[in-house]
Amino acid sequence: MMKNWWRCLMGVLFPLFAIAQIRIEIVRHAPFKTANQRLFLASDFNNWQPGDAAFEFKRDKAGNFFLDLPDTLTNFKFKVTQGSWGLVEGDSTGKSRPDRVYYRFDEKNPKFLQISIDGWEARAMYRFVINEIPENTPKDATIYITGNFNNWHAGDEDFRLRKQVDGTYRVTVASDLPRLEYKFTRGDWNSVEGQENGKTRINRILYRGQIINNENIEVKIESWEDLSGTFRSISIYDLLLLFSAFQSILLIIAITSMQDYNRHANRWLVVSLAFMAVVVAIKVVSAYREVAQEYTKMLLIPDFALFLYAPLFYFYIQKLLFKIPKFPRHWWGHFLLPAVQLLVYLPFFFMEEKRLQIKIVNREIDIVWLFWGTGTLALLTNLYYWMVCYRAIRSYRSLAANQSSSEYNLQYLSTVLGLQLVCLVLWLFSGLLFGVGYFFKIETVSIVQKSIDTIWLAFSTIPYFLGYFAIHQPEIFKIQAKPQPFLKPTEEPTVTIALHDTLAPVLEKEVDTLENLGGYKSKLETYMLQYKPYTNPGLTLNELAQKLKLAPHLLSKIINEGYNKNFFDFINEYRIEEFKQRFEDPRNKHFTLLAIAFEVGFNSKTAFNRAFKKMTQQTPREYFFEARIEDE
Repeated sequence: MMKNWWRCLMGVLFPLFAIAQIRIEIVRHAPFKTANQRLFLASDFNNWQPGDAAFEFKRDKAGNFFLDLPDTLTNFKFKVTQGSWGLVEGDSTGKSRPDRVYYRFDEKNPKFLQISIDGWEARAMYRFVINEIPENTPKDATIYITGNFNNWHAGDEDFRLRKQVDGTYRVTVASDLPRLEYKFTRGDWNSVEGQENGKTRINRILYRGQIINNENIEVKIESWEDLSGTFRSISIYDLLLLFSAFQSILLIIAITSMQDYNRHANRWLVVSLAFMAVVVAIKVVSAYREVAQEYTKMLLIPDFALFLYAPLFYFYIQKLLFKIPKFPRHWWGHFLLPAVQLLVYLPFFFMEEKRLQIKIVNREIDIVWLFWGTGTLALLTNLYYWMVCYRAIRSYRSLAANQSSSEYNLQYLSTVLGLQLVCLVLWLFSGLLFGVGYFFKIETVSIVQKSIDTIWLAFSTIPYFLGYFAIHQPEIFKIQAKPQPFLKPTEEPTVTIALHDTLAPVLEKEVDTLENLGGYKSKLETYMLQYKPYTNPGLTLNELAQKLKLAPHLLSKIINEGYNKNFFDFINEYRIEEFKQRFEDPRNKHFTLLAIAFEVGFNSKTAFNRAFKKMTQQTPREYFFEARIEDE
C-alpha cells in the first residue's frame, strides 16, 4: 500500500520538476571541425568556461543536443563551444557572432529554447601527427597535447590524441593565438616529453604563418622525462662541462702548490676558476628534471656569471701585468651590476617553487623580459671588459718591447681572450636570432638554445687551455726572477734616476737633433761589451739607463733612432751573438743549447728560439748544422 502511494506521489511531482527547468535544444548545427563531437555551454554564470563538464549538452533519442538549466536563472548571456574558445560558434561566414542573451520576460517560451548553430568561428586549425614515440612508452599510454591554447592543462580530454590504424597519434587544435607554445604529456607534468638525453626540453613553438594549406604538423617525441632517470644518460656535452669544473679545481690546487706562487695576481685567477667550477657544475645539474622540479631556483644561479666573471678576469689581468694596489681604485664599482642583478632576481628567489616553474614553462612576459634584458646588458658589459683586457695586453706588449729585455709568454692570455671572443660572437648571434624570431614571428628558440649551449661549451674550455699551459709552461703562473714594475695601466713610466753625468743636461737636445749620436752609441756599445748586462734575464731599460747614468727616455731614443730597434730586440741581438761565441767555445761542448741560452740571458726556450730565428732566419739547430757542413 505504501509502495503504491510513493509511486503516485512521484508521478505527480516529476512533471513539476521537469517544468522547473530551462531546456536549451540545438535543432541544427554546422558540421564539427574535429572528431571530438561534444558541445558545451559557456556563460556568464559559469565564468565563461568553454569546456565546463557541468554544462555539457546531452543527446536525446532523436540525436539532438540539449541542456537543462535551473529555473532560478532569469537572464544570462551564453555561447556554445566544442570545448575551447578555439572552437566556438560563429556566423555562417565563420566570423564571430554576438553573445546570445536569455531574458525570461522576453521569451515566448521561457522554459524551452531552440537554437541553431550556423557555423563555427574560422580559427586556425593545427593537425598534429605523432609519427614516432619512445620505445619505452607504456602500451596503454594516453597522450595529450597541452599548451597556451588550453592554459597548459596537462591532461585535457579535449586534446587527447587518438591512435590511428597506421600507428600514428593525431589531434586537431583550433586557436586564434598568433604563437602556439605546446608540449606533449601522458596526462600530467611528471610524464611530460623531454630531450633525447631525458632532460627538460623547451616549449615547442609554432607561428600561424608557418602553416600553409592546413598541412599536417609531424612530430617525433624523443623521450619521456619520468622514464629517462635523473642521471641515467649523461650526454657528452654534460661530461665536458663537468670535466671542466673538475679541471678548474685541479688547476687551483696546482697553481697554489707551485713554488714562487704569484700570490697577488693568481689570487684573482683562483677566485675566477673557483667561480667557474661552481657555476658550470650548477648549470649541468640543474638541467635535469628531478633537480629542476625540486630546486627550480638553481636555474637562476648560472646567470650570475654574466656580470661576475668579467670583473674577476679583469682584476687578474691588471694585477698580473701592471703594478697596481692590492685592490684597484674604485674596485667596488665593478660589482655594481652584479649587485643590481641580485636585487632584480630576489623576488624570483623568494617565489614559491611551483609558481616559478609555471612562469618558466609558460614563458610569462616578466620572466622573458628578465632573461632578455639581463642578457642584452650583460653582452654589452662583457664586450666592454673584453676590449679593456685586449687593450691592456696590447699596451703591455708594446711598452715591454721598449723597456724590458725578457719575453714573458702571454699566449695563454691571448688564448683565453680568443675563447671569450667566440662566446661573445655566439652571444650576439643568439640575441639577434631571438629578436628576429620575436619580431618576425619565426620559430628560432631551438636554434637559440643550441647556440647558448655552444656558448657554455666554449666558456668551459678555458680551464682546459689554462691546464695545458700550467703543465707545459708552469713559469707563467710564477713570480718572475725580477718583477717588472715599469708599467702602470694609466700612467707613463716615471723617471726616478738622478742624472750625474755631465753630458746629461745636453743629451736630450743632441739626441733630438741626431748630433753627437755616434758618441753615445759608442759609449753604449762599450758598456755592453765590457759588462755584458744582457746576461741578466730581468734587465730593464730603467736599470740599464741607471748604469749608464742616462735618463730612461733618452736611452730609449738612442736605441730607437741609432739602431732602428726597440730595447727588446737590441738586447736580444747581443744575447744571440754571445750565444754563438759560447756555443763555439770547446769548453762549453758539454752544455746543451738551452743551458747556454739561459746563461746568456734568455728566460725560456720559447723566447730563445723565437729571438734566434728572428735574427738569423733559422732555428739554432739548422744554423749550427749548416755551419758545420760548410766548414767541412
